[in-house]
Amino acid sequence: QVQLVESGGGSVQAGGSLRLSCAASGYTYRYPYSWFRQAPGKEREGVAAIYGGGSTYYADSVKGRFTISQDNAKNTVYLQMNSLKPEDTAMYYCAADLYGGYWYSWNYYNYWGQGTQVTVSS
Repeated sequence: QVQLVESGGGSVQAGGSLRLSCAASGYTYRYPYSWFRQAPGKEREGVAAIYGGGSTYYADSVKGRFTISQDNAKNTVYLQMNSLKPEDTAMYYCAADLYGGYWYSWNYYNYWGQGTQVTVSS
C-alpha cells in the first residue's frame, strides 16, 4: 500500500510559479510517480511522470515550464511549475504504480492522492 498526500496548490497570477509536493508513505517503490490534472468538465490528463531510474516525461503543453523531480530521502515527488497560464488551472493529483498503458494513462494507476487545487488568474 502507498499513501499519497499532495500539497502546495494555491492561487497565482499568470506568469507566476508554484511548487507542488507529493509525499508518499508505505511501500514507496511504486514507479512511476506522476502528476495529473483535471479541470471542470474536462478529462483527467497526464502532466508529468518520473521513473525510478530518473527518466522523466511531460505533456507537450507543459514542456519547458514544468519540472518533475524526486527526493528519495523524503519520499517526496515535486512538480515545479513556472510561467503559469490560466489554462493550467485545475485540480492536480499525484499518482503512483502504473500497471498498464502509458504514463499518461490515468486509469492504469493503483494509487492516487486527494488532489490540490491550482488556480491561475490572468
